[in-house]
Amino acid sequence: MSEEGTPTEGAKEALAPPPGAPRSRAPLLALIAVLLAAGLSALVWVDTRQRIGVTQEELARRLRDIEADARDARSIARQAQDGLRDAQAKVAALEGKLAESQSQQVALEALYQELSRNRDEWQLAEIEQVLAIASQQLQLAGNVRAGLLALQLAESRLSRADRPQFVPVRRALARDIERLKSLPTVDFTGMSMKLDSLVAQVDALPLAYDERTEREAAAKEAPREKAGFWTRLGTEIWGEIRQLVVVRHLTAPEPPLLPPTQAFFLRENLRLRLLNARLSLLAKDEAAYREDLRVAQQWIRRYFDGRSKQTADALGQLKQLASTSISFEMPTISESLDAVRAFKARRERAPS
Repeated sequence: MSEEGTPTEGAKEALAPPPGAPRSRAPLLALIAVLLAAGLSALVWVDTRQRIGVTQEELARRLRDIEADARDARSIARQAQDGLRDAQAKVAALEGKLAESQSQQVALEALYQELSRNRDEWQLAEIEQVLAIASQQLQLAGNVRAGLLALQLAESRLSRADRPQFVPVRRALARDIERLKSLPTVDFTGMSMKLDSLVAQVDALPLAYDERTEREAAAKEAPREKAGFWTRLGTEIWGEIRQLVVVRHLTAPEPPLLPPTQAFFLRENLRLRLLNARLSLLAKDEAAYREDLRVAQQWIRRYFDGRSKQTADALGQLKQLASTSISFEMPTISESLDAVRAFKARRERAPS
């Protein structure tokens, strides 16, 4: 060695492989490694490209979905804006109507306040008018029911008002109501209708003599129809002979035989008696009322057939009418009427 650490030519020759030795495999392995690396790189590149393509497609799909959602959102937003505008328009209309109704309410309250000032006067005037009409009905026609209804109506209206100043008037109304309720119940209207019905039935009442004659004729005709010719002939001859002498029993007086003119006047007089009884009923004249009914019953028993159902019904109705007393003093409702008028006079004199 000429220098330290540098081999000499002899040494190189000594270190060189022999001529017959095989060559090194390093280049081949390097080539194989390069090819493998290239293949792996190609596989990785292809896989990466595929993943990138899938990712791009997914991204494109999601972008399309986002765009569709965005369009739907814009459409919904437009609809919401349209709805909001409609709602705002409706709210504005409702506010206008509310303002109008509030103004109307204010006007109505003002009108009510104006009317309420005179409500008591109007109510008292109406009650006074009702009581005045009821008082006339009570005194002229004896209509106790109308007077009682008028008093109860006035009491109910004052009780609904619930004003302390109406207490004296309500006390007077209560006293008059008790007086009318204590009266005996007499149906003057029903009794008057019964008398009218009897007046209408006068022409239909059968006379006693006519009924007796018809019964005797029927009794004679019945056996004649069943008998033979010679028997009927003999019966007729014997009947003619018996009529030459007539024997009557005075213990059982028969009804008088009335000619047609007297029968007509009898029915007219009976009708007049019933009409007089009706007038006496309305006038509360019990003496004349009972006398007319008594005479009417007497005439019906004497001149009309008592066996007839119509006659019996007429006598029964007359007996029922005669048993009812109509003589009682009719009270007035002047206390309630005076109380209402005095209350109105005090309010008119009081300072407003």
